[in-house]
This record gives sequence, C-alpha cells and structure tokens, in this order.
Amino acid sequence: MEQLLRISRIIDTLNEWVGRLIYWLVLLMVLIGVWNVAGRYLGRSIGQNLTSNAFLESQWYLFDLVFLLGSAYALKHNEHVRVDIFQRKFSPKWRAMANLIGTLLFLIPFCLMVIYFSWETILNSWNIREISPDPGGLPRYPIKSIIVVSFVLLILQGISEAIKNLAIFRGCIAPQEEPHDSSL
Repeated sequence: MEQLLRISRIIDTLNEWVGRLIYWLVLLMVLIGVWNVAGRYLGRSIGQNLTSNAFLESQWYLFDLVFLLGSAYALKHNEHVRVDIFQRKFSPKWRAMANLIGTLLFLIPFCLMVIYFSWETILNSWNIREISPDPGGLPRYPIKSIIVVSFVLLILQGISEAIKNLAIFRGCIAPQEEPHDSSL
C-alpha cells in the first residue's frame, strides 16, 4: 500500500503544480480581458485599433486552459460538484468506499470516453493545422490538444483519489476532513 500511496503523492504534486500555474493564467486572462475592453474604447477615442481577434481568442484560450486543466486540481482539493444525498450519512470509511466506486465506475470511464471520442477530431485539427476563421485569429490545434492533456490529468488524479480512498477504507490512513457544506 505504501508504494501506491507514493504514486498518489507524485500525482498530487503534479496536479498541485498545474493548479499553481493556473492561478497565473487566471491573472493573465483577466489582464488580457481588461486590455480588450480598455483597448476597444481607447482605440475608438483616438481612431486606432488597439485590440485584435488574437487578443480576444487568447482570452478564450486561457479560459479553456483554466477550466480544462483546473479540473484535476479541483478534484484533488475536493472542490468538484457532488450530490451527497446518501454520503453525508456514511461513516468516513464507507464514504471512502463510495468515492472509490464512483471513481472507478464513473470518473475514469467517462474520461477515457472523452479522450477516445475527441482523439480523431484533435488529430484532424493537427493534420490540417486548423486556425481560427476570424481575421488575425489564432491556431486552434494546440488548444484542442489540451482536451486530451486535461482528461489524462483528471484520470491520474482519479487514480490518486482511488488509492487514497482504498487506503482510508483499509484503515491505512486517516480520512481527510470533509469540506464545509455551503448548502446548509
């Protein structure tokens, strides 16, 4: 079990680093958004075009990165959406088992399906070097690749969570404190 927990810690560290990178991408996204708005109005007042489709699309692409790459980080920190109708009555040991079953039966198969069904579209995008149809737009094929990267990270984090939940169920580690329930 200790070897599995070591693998879990490695995965957690990877997704923690990705999450910290995302913090900076959020800041960059906001700055570009501010420039897009300010540049549009300032440009109108001086008669110059100070923004472009590339700036707009870069803001969208940054949002894509934050959303897609942030999913594994959110799972690591137990910040994903869940419906705890039954689980809140479970003991920590049985809550861990429910999480383990959910990860193995739903999360990982769903991620594998997304990768499988998006793979051909992503390869096609790379083959044709797909770019935005808008004038001055950005290439689309690199951002489409993030779909696979993000779901691989989510699978890895799911494996990490499965390992930790198995260890909790077996009594090898103590359960983590549950986040507060904001719905109460």
